Formats: sequence, structure tokens, C-alpha cells
Amino acid sequence: MTDEATELTMNKTRKVPDATRRSSDSKSGRYLGRPAWGETQPEVADSSAMKVVVCVKQIPDPADPGALDPETKTLKRDSKLILDESDSYGVEMALQLVDAAGDGEVHLVSMAPNNEVSGLRTALAMGAASATIVSDDALQGSDALGTAKVLAAAIARQEPDLILAATESSDGYTGTVPEMVAALMDLPSVTFAKSIAIDGGAAKIQRQTEAGYDEVECPLPAVVSVTAGVVEPRYPSFKGIMAAKSKPVDELTIGDLGIDADQVGWAGAGQEIVAIEDAPAREAGEIIEDDGDAHERIVAFLDELKVL
Repeated sequence: MTDEATELTMNKTRKVPDATRRSSDSKSGRYLGRPAWGETQPEVADSSAMKVVVCVKQIPDPADPGALDPETKTLKRDSKLILDESDSYGVEMALQLVDAAGDGEVHLVSMAPNNEVSGLRTALAMGAASATIVSDDALQGSDALGTAKVLAAAIARQEPDLILAATESSDGYTGTVPEMVAALMDLPSVTFAKSIAIDGGAAKIQRQTEAGYDEVECPLPAVVSVTAGVVEPRYPSFKGIMAAKSKPVDELTIGDLGIDADQVGWAGAGQEIVAIEDAPAREAGEIIEDDGDAHERIVAFLDELKVL
């Protein structure tokens, strides 16, 4: 083989974002950890090392009765928070992908009040290498878009190969944050993943549907939301729990991320909770005793409701 042929072989190109260029647009709220698709760069010879960021949410323990703050009309989060069970599937899938790559690490990104890290420590004990927690008083009252802006900015600092998230959180159920993060970072997004395999610079995904699943392929980096139950999350070992106590957790504020206070929290939210009320008590139903004509009375009742 000639020297020229060798050089061409060693410098194959693929369409990936230029990881050296990063920018943010505070007016639009876009955080581009990696720029527009279509630019080319030499393929890295050692591409086995993989960095996966997992978005995890820490929530009040569902086993304890939840309570609403009468002033803010939002869920109280002043007690110990735990790892949202739906996020444990993303953490497990990330760990398995890094193991399959042979080298790399899993990094966690979370947003919570009071620099709460109890739930993060659980994910770190599972095997994640490090974490970022964003905590700021200005974040209180953030809607899905405000949350996505914070997560996108924190993720961009890590320059990951892949971002995983749950389909939706157990205490919010909007199911929109992963797609918003992808839009803000100008990255492709795949939802409802039941299987992920990395092949070079692309992710091959089985996307769950009502009829089965679609086979989808997209370039990396990308944002992928994982459905619950697709993998069996590992239980943290005693060794893992002890090691988690010393793993690095980077504590950030919105100022560290270059986000203005008017973009998040109540100031930046596109919604307002005007009132909360107890659900009305369920009225007792009518009891029909069968004296031989119960079926006729039931038919008459259904006919009155116009369901026949």
C-alpha cells in the first residue's frame, strides 16, 4: 500500500458535528453543545471510548403522601428526594452501552432544589462516574421548557456522544422535556426506545409503537428517551454505595450556565396555576334491589343516559 493510500485510509471522514465549536444564544435559549449537522472532521482512530449523559429527576418519595404548597400551588420538594424509578432504566441502559463500547463513562445531569443529591447518589452507586446538579432559587416554578433550557445548557458542558432520558417523569408526566432538550441543542431525537445499539457514529434504535416497534437509525450525538421496563436496573452493591459517596458532583447555578433568571422559574414559565381545590367527593350510586324487574330498571336507567 502506498503512503498516499495509507493517509486516505487513516483520515476517513464522516458527517458529525464539530465538537470544538460551542455557542449559546441567550435570547433564543438555544444551547449548541455541538453545531449544525453536515460538517466533516477526521474520524478519530480510537472511537471506542463513549460518554453518555443521562438526565435524571429526583422526586419526593411516592410512598409518602404528597403535599402541595398553598402559596406556590406546586408540589412540596423540601423533604428528601429519591431517584425517579423511570430514570433508573436510562441509567442502566447507559451503563450497558458503555460496557459494550469497552471504554467510557456515564455522567448524570439533574435539576433540584437545595443541591439535593440523594437520588443522584443512588444512580452513582449503580455505576455512573459523575454528576451535575443545577440548583437555584430562580428555578422554582419552572415549566417544561424552562427545565429543558437548564438541562440543555448543563449537558452541553459535557459534550457527550449520547443523551438518554426517561419518556416522562413520575411527578410531571409532560413527556416533552427530552424533545425540547434535543431542539435546543439542535440534535436528532428518538422517542420510546426499547433497544439501543451503537454502530460507529450512529445509533440503531428499536422504537416502541402500539403495533410493535420501528427500526430507526440516527447520527450521534442524539437525544433518546427510553421506555420503562426495557432493561432490568441493577441494584447498587455495598461497594457501589460506598464508592458513590466520593464520586464528583458538580454543583451549578443558572449563572454558571449563562441563563438569565427571566428565562426560567415563574418569570419564564408560560403557565400559571391560579387555584387548587380538593376533588369533589364521589356521590353514592343508586342501589337497585332485584324484585324481578331489576333488568328493566337498569335498561331504563341506561336509556335515560342515552347509552343504548
